[in-house]
Amino acid sequence: MQSATQKIMTINFSKRWIKITLHILVWVVLITLPYIINANRSRPPHHLSNYEENQFLRLNFISYFYWIAIFYLNNKVLMPSFFYRKQYFWYGLSLLGCLLLAISIHSTLFKILLPDFDFNLGRTLWFNTPTFLLTIAASTAFTMISDRIREEKRSLQREQENMKTELSFLRSQISPHFIFNVLNNIVALVRLKSNELEPTVMKLSGLMQYMLYETDEEKVSIKTETEYLRAYIDLQKQRFGKKVAIETNIDIESEFDEIEPMLLIPFIENAFKHGLGMIENPQIFIDLKTEDDRLTFMVRNKFNEDESEVKDAASGIGLANVSRRLNLLYNKEHQLEIAKKDGWFNVNLSLKLTA
Repeated sequence: MQSATQKIMTINFSKRWIKITLHILVWVVLITLPYIINANRSRPPHHLSNYEENQFLRLNFISYFYWIAIFYLNNKVLMPSFFYRKQYFWYGLSLLGCLLLAISIHSTLFKILLPDFDFNLGRTLWFNTPTFLLTIAASTAFTMISDRIREEKRSLQREQENMKTELSFLRSQISPHFIFNVLNNIVALVRLKSNELEPTVMKLSGLMQYMLYETDEEKVSIKTETEYLRAYIDLQKQRFGKKVAIETNIDIESEFDEIEPMLLIPFIENAFKHGLGMIENPQIFIDLKTEDDRLTFMVRNKFNEDESEVKDAASGIGLANVSRRLNLLYNKEHQLEIAKKDGWFNVNLSLKLTA
């Protein structure tokens, strides 16, 4: 398989050849079109010797180079310096100067290569003006299209960088209260010399490693993500014991499917945050299943409809931010439904996984 560097080099090489091919096609059109338009007047005079015909051909061939020079002069200098700055008078004056310079060069070359012929300014203008106008039109169109594509590419790159920054910020805001509570539980286990101390520390260590290191990846395997969810749920079970009924079902079809890291945990965290307290017989149901590259995720918890909920800035990224992450990452490839009904808070999420 190709390495990432080889792939980038191949793509850049392909783009370079596409650009070169496009330039060649433009010049083929620019060179041939004036001859088609001026089919009768572009021919050398009749009854010329072979030498004189060759001199005419040399003159026409050399003229290609100053048209090319004018093309790129307009592209690199005149458009950025005058046209884009809306200095149209100076832009038009510069173009007129380019035309006069081209005619002057053509006149000089004509007198050098064909000294026995009289230079005809009218014929020269008739033949070269259409070529000049086509060159300027093609150069202007080429410049504007290239600059537009370049600007759109920059805009897309800025948008992608902003999205990466925002996603990195959103995923990093896991609730510190959970960590503090687990640490308090560890202190209690140490005092009790409980056999649960070691597995609790190992689970917390795994959670911290995942949160600090693996979440920097753009995608993680669904297996890694679900292991994190299981560890989180186990630590919560240990914390609350029999105070809450927790039912968990996780069924993964393929361990190689990938998902954005820490995308599901806020829903579970929200259930533990608002599914306990002044609630009779608190219950939390978590169901996660993957099938045919599709993930379905459901979280249900009881909540107290009469209890006014005060949002805590340090209590997690919030469901609104999770919804924004989903829109940024999966766009139309996901469906999220959040509803409160009959004392139950329900979250249903479906999204397309990548392999």
